[in-house]
Amino acid sequence: MGLGSDLHRLLPDRDGFRLGGVWVSCGFGVAAHSDGDVLLHALADALLGAMAAGDIGDLFPDTAPENANQDSVEFLHAALDRVWAAGYRVGNVDLTLRLQRPKLAALKIEIREVLSKLLSIPIDCVSVKAKTGEGLDAVGRGEAIACEAAVLLLPCDA
Repeated sequence: MGLGSDLHRLLPDRDGFRLGGVWVSCGFGVAAHSDGDVLLHALADALLGAMAAGDIGDLFPDTAPENANQDSVEFLHAALDRVWAAGYRVGNVDLTLRLQRPKLAALKIEIREVLSKLLSIPIDCVSVKAKTGEGLDAVGRGEAIACEAAVLLLPCDA
């Protein structure tokens, strides 16, 4: 089992941001070296954590120019390659997004569909929940977006 988390500061006057590989159109974006997809970052870290294989910062340091504006799907693929090479597969994932606005209810199914395909698992093995910050902390004040991820790996022969 692995746990992952990520947090990014929000920036005004942007067209939107990527979340779980899905474009969220709104009046702000994320501050990040890569594309800033907090969901995919947390998920990749959870996958790597389940194998005690470091984190995405080890694989894709934000000090490396070649990682600037990198598509976070590449981070996820790198983590999955390590999972599969070690003889494991993803059993299920549970993700909790924390964002004050916009409301994500309409996008959760689309995000689950994208993740199901990326992870090669049935959609009913992908849980995506969204919470607000209730006006508290950086998330609640609309200054940040965060995601926590839990993943269960199973042996490929199970």
